[in-house]
Amino acid sequence: MKNNGNSSPLGLDVGTSRICLARRHDGHVQFESQLNAFVNIPRSPMTEGVLKKERIPHSVSGCSLIVHGNESENLAELLGVEMRRTMSKGMLNPAEPESLNMIRQMIATLAGDPPSAEGSPEPKPGKKICFTVPAAPLGASESLTYHEATLQQILTALGFEAQPVNEGLAVVYAELEASNYTGIGVSCGAGLCNVCLAYLAVPVISFSIPQAGDYIDSNAASVTGERANHIRLIKENGFYLNGASSDKTQQVLGVYHDVLIRGLVDSMAQAFAGAGKIAKINRPLPIVLSGGTAMPAGFRDRVEKLLREREFPIQISEILLAADPLHSAAKGALAAVLTAA
Repeated sequence: MKNNGNSSPLGLDVGTSRICLARRHDGHVQFESQLNAFVNIPRSPMTEGVLKKERIPHSVSGCSLIVHGNESENLAELLGVEMRRTMSKGMLNPAEPESLNMIRQMIATLAGDPPSAEGSPEPKPGKKICFTVPAAPLGASESLTYHEATLQQILTALGFEAQPVNEGLAVVYAELEASNYTGIGVSCGAGLCNVCLAYLAVPVISFSIPQAGDYIDSNAASVTGERANHIRLIKENGFYLNGASSDKTQQVLGVYHDVLIRGLVDSMAQAFAGAGKIAKINRPLPIVLSGGTAMPAGFRDRVEKLLREREFPIQISEILLAADPLHSAAKGALAAVLTAA
């Protein structure tokens, strides 16, 4: 259900693969999402008319139509091309000149307000939104200032009072109310895996690693000769971690999922071992996994197996998979903005 410009607070997860929006309606949390991607197709009056009739989000660029969001996936498959991406490795894609305009249009579509004419936005003060931002890579000093500030500018131009929230912390807010928001939130997305250890809703340690869904797709595509987008579709439709497979693509996906999971567990062990302050947390902590990359059957079990096999610097009480992994970060962003409202 669209917001149609009312002042209901919103939670927004700006992911490399998907942009997800959460809002409360009639006492329930509702979600909407669009693929954070687009594809160019030849412009013709017939095609443009059909897109309008089908209410498929698009824009005009010279002799091309730019179709963005969910329908871009189908068109990319039919035309045998890769989708263009507004983000890379969890942040705005510097190689894509259309990224800012496309993100703006997708957010406006999800929020229910059409984008105003280029160069003349019409802010509508009072609408509050909380949006996710990634953590810096483990052991790196990479600045996230441009990414965060640019998203804030886009949202402000669309009429929002916008505040950021760490993506891993958003997962804690969404899933760990039972432990008073004490535990480890892990968001396994397309561009990054974000991790946040929180104590009583306070972020203590946050970091990200670059091995995530796109890492699996691009490497599996190189080995199999398939397009990365086609690999992603296979991965999201029936793939499961079973240790071995006679199917080449399934076997390759298994290998790279295992590399990702090992990297995630090793990174958590490294980050938490180097933080003496967490020794003051004298209770076992839950870990909750979320994000599209964590969804294949067997992913949670593989993480648990590797954690139990090694000497981990903190005690773990349980390892959970979010009830709705794709929307967990958006739900946490909504929780943050509702608490602050």
